[in-house]
Amino acid sequence: MTDPISDMLARIKNAAQRRFRTVDIPHSKIKRTMLDVLVKEGYVNDVEDVVVAGRQFLRVDLRYYEGRSVIKILDRVSKPSLRTYSKLKKIRPFFNGLGVYILSTSKGVMSDTEARENNVGGEVLCRVF
Repeated sequence: MTDPISDMLARIKNAAQRRFRTVDIPHSKIKRTMLDVLVKEGYVNDVEDVVVAGRQFLRVDLRYYEGRSVIKILDRVSKPSLRTYSKLKKIRPFFNGLGVYILSTSKGVMSDTEARENNVGGEVLCRVF
């Protein structure tokens, strides 16, 4: 697999489209911290570590509102072929502040609002609305 973060985002989008309650994603630290941001921002209900057939997975409990997925847009911004770094001043609010950018900064993975509070920029991993 060349891009595990894109794989994670695709699994979440596909599971939300099919209205699955949960989706299992192979475990990694970066994926866990990104999912923790999604939980904090209210796009996902919960994330837990599970072991299936001797392999570690992250079980993501998807959130729905009135039968529709809370996640409308889940796009990868920085790709392995084209990394996207941004200074704090150049990060504009996504969907007038209703959406969220997830950034990998020197202080860890965080949302764009947290990055503004901590006054740091970094690699823009994905955007969520």
